[in-house]
Amino acid sequence: MPSPSASAARAKDLLLRPFTLGGLTLLNRIVMAPMTREFSPGGVPGEDVAAYYARRAAGGVGLIITEGTYIGHESAGSSDRVPRIYGEQALAGWTRVTDAVHSAGGKIMSQLWHVGMDRKPGTPPVPAAPPMGPSGIAVDGTETGRAMTQADIDDVVAAYATAATSAQRIGFDGVEVHAGHGYLIDQFLWERTNRRTDAYGGNLVARSRFAAEVVAAVRGAVSPNFPITFRFSQWKMGAYDARLTRSPQELEALLAPLADAGADAFHCSTRRFHQPEFDGSDLNLAGWTKKLTGKPAISVGAIGLDNEFTDVIQGRQGEVTGIGELLDRMERDEFDLAAVGRALLGDPDWLTKILTDRTADLSPFHVGLLAALN
Repeated sequence: MPSPSASAARAKDLLLRPFTLGGLTLLNRIVMAPMTREFSPGGVPGEDVAAYYARRAAGGVGLIITEGTYIGHESAGSSDRVPRIYGEQALAGWTRVTDAVHSAGGKIMSQLWHVGMDRKPGTPPVPAAPPMGPSGIAVDGTETGRAMTQADIDDVVAAYATAATSAQRIGFDGVEVHAGHGYLIDQFLWERTNRRTDAYGGNLVARSRFAAEVVAAVRGAVSPNFPITFRFSQWKMGAYDARLTRSPQELEALLAPLADAGADAFHCSTRRFHQPEFDGSDLNLAGWTKKLTGKPAISVGAIGLDNEFTDVIQGRQGEVTGIGELLDRMERDEFDLAAVGRALLGDPDWLTKILTDRTADLSPFHVGLLAALN
């Protein structure tokens, strides 16, 4: 077993390597994962949100990806406390956030979000707006909304492009298209929620058409070197065993149109980063994605903790763990970047302590931390 000092030296060697994403140079390989916090009344991020992100930048995180931000479409959201990426006040709030993060030495990307059929009828920001999705079918199989028309699709694609333009204008260093966890784009990708018979439904390539149109529109709305990441998942909220793809061949068919459309990297959301994705290989979802697309990949899922987020939902607290397996996989270049979520909520200085042999001083994550921005 290596001594703690040797472990810290290895972590420095592997994690402090710079990385180029589009035209953006990151100082290290650690990303703050996007986590919905709902501390933006009226959709406007305030000074507390700016300070929250700036603390993680000051703690040395190479890249911050914000919590999901609602794009400017009336059916995009279902909460008046989730931040928006449209409207004068919200954009002014995000300008303060980007300024604070940059002043602390960090880089920050905005995650663009439309919840689709996950929207609850009658909720803000636009109470009269209907839930909508590819077929009007929610992840749980209920038909609680309406199927999107071509005009709806065109409007949403345009709203993503407008959001990306706004994000670049107010100082973000890139954008992430949220296409996972059972929200709108994922509803198009998944066969159970996409039962369309037009060009947006059918096989994997057809089901990826809407996602590819979103990525292409975003790519066309921002400068060529402005990075775009695409976050996707097999699992869905409320359907943790869901699978978009069941083989490397299917995964390649799904992702190739998105790479061609202009995604610079893929953010591969899993519940445990160390779990193999397909039989016959130890590669995780990010590892397969990098291998198949040739694009950079971000891995995420219970890094630095011994349990997953579903345990937290059920009231089971986890313990701080080492990152030996993460380092093993990064040493093999299985993926390029590692996104850390709850561990960074527990301790904004997580990376600094990992690199300076102070893992014993790490503050563990507990569910009470969700009640405030620390």
